[in-house]
Amino acid sequence: MTAKKFYDWQTVGGTDDVMRLVDCLERADIPWCAIGGIAVNHWAVEPMVTQDVDFVVATDLIDRVVRILTEAGFNSQKFQWSVNFKGHSRVSLQLSTEDFYRDFPSRAIAADVHGILLRVASLEDTLGGKIKAWIDSARRQSKRIKDLGDIARLVEAHPHLWSLLTDPLKQQIEPPRA
Repeated sequence: MTAKKFYDWQTVGGTDDVMRLVDCLERADIPWCAIGGIAVNHWAVEPMVTQDVDFVVATDLIDRVVRILTEAGFNSQKFQWSVNFKGHSRVSLQLSTEDFYRDFPSRAIAADVHGILLRVASLEDTLGGKIKAWIDSARRQSKRIKDLGDIARLVEAHPHLWSLLTDPLKQQIEPPRA
């Protein structure tokens, strides 16, 4: 089974929704990138299935992206820090509207994640986003624990990231092995 077929099976058709998202953003020439678990999956050694595709665009393009994706058949729902889109699968496409991520698209790279070609945040931006999520005490404990695991996965795959961790994080995960 290919990575794409496995992802599609896990998300009940999510490959099509993600590919439609990518197609819409690329055709409109929107600077964007995936963040969160999808980006971690690109940078880590072993990917984990996630049913969320978190992504960002330049702040001044958010309204345009909402219009484009709605016209492409996605249903949207606005929240305080995101606009979430649903297509035909279990995948939730989550457009972050936080200023923290506004420059991520300018440093994004092309990547193959689960057999799907898309743009992902740079390695350092991916780590920074995960650290931001981990320190947010308002997030559910289960999400913060997943964020911590994602940080550990990134450091295991890229030991030089250890030097970018805060002391509280270094107390939570093991240093990379030589």
